[in-house]
Amino acid sequence: MDDGRNGSVKQIICIKWGAKFGPEYVNRLHAMIARNITPPFRLFCFTDDGTGLHPDVAVRPLPDFAYQAPVNTRGKWPKSRLWGDLGDVTGVVLFLDLDVIVTGSLDAFFEHGDPDDTILGLNPNTPFEKMGQTSVYRMRVGNLAPLQKIFAADPQAAADTYKYEQRFVTRNAPGGVKFWPRGWLAHFRFHCVPTFPLNYLRDPKIPRGTRIVMFPGSLNPPDAILGRWDEADEARAPLDHLRAAFTGQRREGFLKHLRHYVRPTPWVAQLWRE
Repeated sequence: MDDGRNGSVKQIICIKWGAKFGPEYVNRLHAMIARNITPPFRLFCFTDDGTGLHPDVAVRPLPDFAYQAPVNTRGKWPKSRLWGDLGDVTGVVLFLDLDVIVTGSLDAFFEHGDPDDTILGLNPNTPFEKMGQTSVYRMRVGNLAPLQKIFAADPQAAADTYKYEQRFVTRNAPGGVKFWPRGWLAHFRFHCVPTFPLNYLRDPKIPRGTRIVMFPGSLNPPDAILGRWDEADEARAPLDHLRAAFTGQRREGFLKHLRHYVRPTPWVAQLWRE
């Protein structure tokens, strides 16, 4: 059975489209996986441009997308390409976003639960709603194909109703979804960056037991390395960032500006490498 158990190949998939993420994201992801998994494994990258990818990455074309992706709603809806037929990639696969940081063994992500389970992270941004987080999820290829049909019937209506593709998956996955054990995943902004005002005094930390650090939103690994809230932000020393709150040199409200500060994070640079 292709589920990564009993010596079978652990299959990891990722998706890269457009110009937001360069090949270095895929190559660093492959290297981090290799350092934190018991072989054999294989990383499949579904992409519209395989230029520059490491030769050990299995490049596959983006699956057919015979409907218009929503353009008026937030959410990574192009991920829906992976819900159906993936060609020669069959069995159980673990999906990873390109901007995650692997901090511990990935073996347990293949051993946990039943191979037919659809398992997601629990989104910390909606604590009163059990919504999944699709930066790290496991599925049997084809199990989510019914979602593709629902979505294709009216993509914009689905996006308007659910807002994020992860809510759509959580609410509609056949047989429901399950969640990874607490502590396996860490959300960088929620779990690693100290809360205000300690974010000015302490570097972000990896919580004990974390296997993968996720970077949902606009703060990505390069931003964490430099110490900025997103790529449009300016990396400042703590006192300079505080001073900007009072001098009007800020892009957002006073309180958000104070909270949205992160010190440079050396461990991201140490781990996020080939």
